[in-house]
Amino acid sequence: MAMPAKYRDRLSSEFGGQVVITIDTQTRCLLVYPLATWEVLERQIQDLPSFDPAVKRFQRLTIGYASDLELDGSGRVLLPQSLRDYADLEKKVVLVGQGKKFELWGEDAWLAHREQWLAEEADVDLLSSDALKNLAM
Repeated sequence: MAMPAKYRDRLSSEFGGQVVITIDTQTRCLLVYPLATWEVLERQIQDLPSFDPAVKRFQRLTIGYASDLELDGSGRVLLPQSLRDYADLEKKVVLVGQGKKFELWGEDAWLAHREQWLAEEADVDLLSSDALKNLAM
């Protein structure tokens, strides 16, 4: 996968081109983190109470699939087959910026989910969530 130039330069200069890619346990996409961001998150994940079966499953999958990768001189990264299989990545992929991370989707899955989310938006007040009420827009 080739990282778009607008992200590649920052990933290279600020993070040495090192990224960690793992699975999203809620949807069939991949999560791409700069290494330094992942290291903080990984510690937080490991500190969760692993006696809870749901937490243990999350830890196993998220940390278990995590792959340390480095952008090459052309800003490309070779995704392990297990990650490509999980997210059903083929020729066309969509990289979606999410603040401190990216989501990497197969194009067909992204388009299908996007249409579903847009349809749901008409039926749901997005700002009704407690987590979103204090968001300054």
